[in-house]
Amino acid sequence: MTPTFAPASAPAIPVHVIAEDDLADVLPTLAAPVRTWAAKTEFKGGLGQVEVVRSAEADILAVLAGYGTAASRARGRFHIAAIAAALPKGTYALHGPLSGNELNEAALGWLLAAYRFDRYKSGKRCAALLQAPKDADVARLEALAAGEVLTRDLINTPAADMGPDRFEDAFFDLATRFGARAEAIRGNDLLARNFPMIHAVGRTAGEVPRLLDFRWGSRGPALTLVGKGVCFDTGGLNLKPGAAMGSMKKDMGGGANVLGLAQMIMTLELPLRLRVLVPAVENAIGGRAFRPGDVLTSRKGLTVEVNNTDAEGRLVLADALALASEEAPDLIVSMATLTGAARVAVGPDLTPFYATDDGLAQALRNGGAKGADPVWQLPFWEPYEKMIEPQIADLDNAPSGGFAGSITAALFLRRFVAGDARYAHFDIYGWRPNGRPGLPKGGLMQGGRAILEALPAVLGL
Repeated sequence: MTPTFAPASAPAIPVHVIAEDDLADVLPTLAAPVRTWAAKTEFKGGLGQVEVVRSAEADILAVLAGYGTAASRARGRFHIAAIAAALPKGTYALHGPLSGNELNEAALGWLLAAYRFDRYKSGKRCAALLQAPKDADVARLEALAAGEVLTRDLINTPAADMGPDRFEDAFFDLATRFGARAEAIRGNDLLARNFPMIHAVGRTAGEVPRLLDFRWGSRGPALTLVGKGVCFDTGGLNLKPGAAMGSMKKDMGGGANVLGLAQMIMTLELPLRLRVLVPAVENAIGGRAFRPGDVLTSRKGLTVEVNNTDAEGRLVLADALALASEEAPDLIVSMATLTGAARVAVGPDLTPFYATDDGLAQALRNGGAKGADPVWQLPFWEPYEKMIEPQIADLDNAPSGGFAGSITAALFLRRFVAGDARYAHFDIYGWRPNGRPGLPKGGLMQGGRAILEALPAVLGL
């Protein structure tokens, strides 16, 4: 279910959002029953405090919503989502000091509070609807929520129901809805059309490997999104331990994120030419599996020594990035659940990214702040280039030593992008290990809103 706002004309219960520091000034301006209720319940305006003000007949008159202090709000996001989740069924309207980015984040958080993944088990939904805020960009916020829902649903679906075949179905469904031109290159056709590393990684799985490709838009600058679509990752012959394999349905999170972002772009009808590339494979074990020590030749002609079959994501992305570069688009963005090193560095909340120039990096940082989508820049650190250069091939897919794993992976990918291309890479996690308001445990969009907000500055839209 895609969350939407209640109509602006619908009768709505006021939600008075009150920060601790503003309590003394705001309470005297409210109706007498609300002031009486606040005194009775000792409402202090603490972050997340909710008091539902009722009449003698138990009708809801208003809601008091604590907004805490600037310091307490800085320790999280989507605080209003917690308010929404705590309210009974009804239509509500926000009242208070919220404006600009803060209002947009509050409204988006309320929409995201309604998300439930209920394909296999029904669950209680948020019954509180938000009336569209007067100063909010309603169409944009609903497009953001819908893109997030698509991404979350794709990641949350187990691999038995979201292998390469079903991911292809989702890919084509999205393309069809927006009139995009789509194709899939499958199985041995990958070899015939020179995508050897995508084929090598996925060739032993029950569902054949493929490269999914769609194009939308006929005017404006060209943007190509490339997403890792490893629908399940056993680690291959370098088998993952059970504890690490348990979450590997999310290893297509990069592909899911670029589809969610693409849906946002197409819904908002941004004036650009969009291309989406997703190599969709399963990294399985079998008699035809690629092996440690194999040397693969990529689409670009660079040879890659395989020192760990569990570093397969960069292999499939490399062929897709080489294809993306051949058209010289104005911007290439890759998104992938690529390295555990990124999670060790910044944890599950922040999304590390790499950018080929300072202007692009600054636009992405600004976009993350505006879109409530925190990102953190890591460097394409040139001195580490030698770490990805083995003895018998051009590149090493898994340098020994364990240092700078996210950076060396990003440097590896950059080798397959044309030298003068404007390029950003996002090493996402795509998962919430623990739930928070608006951010339930499970699949997650990361970096998508930051990219969307950055596009006007980056592409001159």
